[in-house]
Amino acid sequence: MRQNFIGMVVNTAAKKTAKVRVAHQRLHPKVQKIVTRHTNFLVHDAREKCSVGDVVRIEACRKISKRKAFAVAEIIKPADTYTDPETGTVYR
Repeated sequence: MRQNFIGMVVNTAAKKTAKVRVAHQRLHPKVQKIVTRHTNFLVHDAREKCSVGDVVRIEACRKISKRKAFAVAEIIKPADTYTDPETGTVYR
């Protein structure tokens, strides 16, 4: 069974790589409140289909580079975008 996480794409600047932020919640030991923490993963996006704001499922794979050991398994929810047909500009 491979390690799976669900997170949001926060950056797609590099070729075939996306940065995905995965949130996890823990109970703080002293305050006894639930605290949300984030971890950023560099993820292999072979087809370059991801865009900023997409919710994706990532899974562990072989090491591709020094910091990249996960790959995009599926895009769960694409980002809400609108492309103007006349000018070609993308709006969120």
